[in-house]
Amino acid sequence: MTEYLERFYREQVRAPDLVSFEVKVGETDLLVWAASDLRAEATELARRYRRELQDFIQRQPRFRSSLKAYAVPDSAPAIVRAMAQAAALVDVGPMAAVAGAVAEFTGRELARLDSPEVIVENGGDIWLASTRERRIGIFAGESPFSGKLALRVPAAPGGLGICTSSATVGPSLSFGRADAAVVLAPSAALADATASALGNRVKNPGDIEAALEWASEVPELIGCLVIIGEHMGARGAINFAE
Repeated sequence: MTEYLERFYREQVRAPDLVSFEVKVGETDLLVWAASDLRAEATELARRYRRELQDFIQRQPRFRSSLKAYAVPDSAPAIVRAMAQAAALVDVGPMAAVAGAVAEFTGRELARLDSPEVIVENGGDIWLASTRERRIGIFAGESPFSGKLALRVPAAPGGLGICTSSATVGPSLSFGRADAAVVLAPSAALADATASALGNRVKNPGDIEAALEWASEVPELIGCLVIIGEHMGARGAINFAE
């Protein structure tokens, strides 16, 4: 579904209170933390959501290629509807929400399996349910901020998406030049789509303020952050760890 990128940043990820494991199904590559080893369950969930997406795309191939909002029928799978709805809010193609949606849908199902602590990372996009504060590092390519900043994320037992779009890291399509556009939202599908749209708006440092102003109007957005080279801006509930 997406080009594979070596997840080199995972070597820096730690959640010592949880069990971690990787799940790889086709191009889908998840790093999961949970209260116990739910590898088999997570693998089956990844297969399920990939199959639902692939089957829908086979019937409606424009869902994959569209760079604009794409309407889907009420009969479409829930993950397809979530992607379409998130993308429509920020006027991007539905595939801009795919990594966050897969992380979210997989994580929500795992959280129901007697695991109140779940973190699912999918290509730098994260969905987590946690009863304690977590710290999420920010990787921003060659920016001097890269690897030196971490977000302090409060407990989110109901779930939270933390997603990043970059024009300089990874294979994702971006029409901007941001090293990192980071968005926090209750839905990882929405956070993913909004991060893409936010990054698209930043072609030079002078675009940061207007792009953040636009993002702050997106319904349910919690916070957002943009990094381009030596420049950075943030809006909303963005708290940096010391």
